[in-house]
Parts: sequence; structure tokens; C-alpha cells
Amino acid sequence: MSVEAHQAQLDALLRHPSLWRGRGAAVAEGLPTGFPALDAVLPGGGWPRQGLVEIITTGSGQGELTLWLPLLRHLTQSETSRCCAFITPPFELFAPAWCAAGVRLERLLLARAPQPLWALEQSLQSGACAIAFAWQQQAGMTALRRLALAAGRGASLGVLIRPLRALAAPTAATLRLMARRTTTHLRLELLKGRGVTPRSVELVLP
Repeated sequence: MSVEAHQAQLDALLRHPSLWRGRGAAVAEGLPTGFPALDAVLPGGGWPRQGLVEIITTGSGQGELTLWLPLLRHLTQSETSRCCAFITPPFELFAPAWCAAGVRLERLLLARAPQPLWALEQSLQSGACAIAFAWQQQAGMTALRRLALAAGRGASLGVLIRPLRALAAPTAATLRLMARRTTTHLRLELLKGRGVTPRSVELVLP
């Protein structure tokens, strides 16, 4: 066997998600974000396949949902019957815009819940949701750990959108980033996460 073939086998082994590498398991291959510049800087080359992602914003309407549009389009068009859930969003989801973007509305679930974190936890661990979003002003470490565990049990991805003051609080999220909308771009700051190198990336949103 050639040196190149041996190297290819070694590279494949090192990418295996169950391999222990001293500082933790190898990062699993991610879900493509639809933005090559973002895929290039995320561990695994995309969004985590499961776990909890925290998005810090300075307010609603910063592009925090448009950022996920390519993945939502992919998930709702896939053969799986799992849905994409939105827990008590602070604004109305505009159905014609989702349709125009290629998202199948019958795969979207909108829930109005008095306890959004509890509803998010149930959505994640149910196994019925591929991804679930929630907006929350305050969330302690106990609640965040529960969400991360629920996502693992349901093999799902939770996205928790939080205000700027959450930056000072600890997190149990797989990935934490901050989103700021400019006149022409969405500026993302990768803050924390397994295998994450803090950095900035600017995306042109559709």
C-alpha cells in the first residue's frame, strides 16, 4: 500500500467521531450551513448535527433566522418526517417568504408556550424535531445543560437566541456565536465551542 493510501486511512480514522484524541472526541462532520465562508471556520465544516447552539443578538431581526434558511430548506425537503420547530418567536413567521425560499411549510411547527425553555427541551428530546428554535431572555446553567442533554437524547439541534447581556454568563452550548446585521452583511463572531477558534466572519445574506 502506498504512503498516500496509508495517509488517507489515517485521516479517515482521525475524523471518526468516537475517536478519543486526548482533549475530547473528534468533531463529527457538520451540516452544511449554505455559506462556504462559515463552513470553512466551523468545526466539522458546518453546523453541529446535534447539541445546543446559542446565538447572541442585539435585538430581533438581526438575520438570526435567515442565517439558518439554507439548512431549513434542506431539512424540510429531505425524506425524513422530522419537523423544524419555532418556540414562541417574538415576531410572526411570514409564510410567503418561507415558501419563496423553498421551505416546505408543512414541516414547520410553531408553538406558543408560556415556558419556552421547557417547550424547547420537550421538542428536542422527543425525536420528532430535527431542529428547534427558542428565544429566551434568561437561562441558567442548569437549564442549558438540560437542553444540551435533551438534544443528545433526541439526536436533534437546538438553537437558543439570547440578548447581548448573556455574553457574561457561562454556557453549556456546543457552539456560541454573536450575530450583528450591517447594511450589507451579517457579521458573526464565533465565541465559544468545542474546537472553535474565536474569530469573525462576514456573510452576504440573500
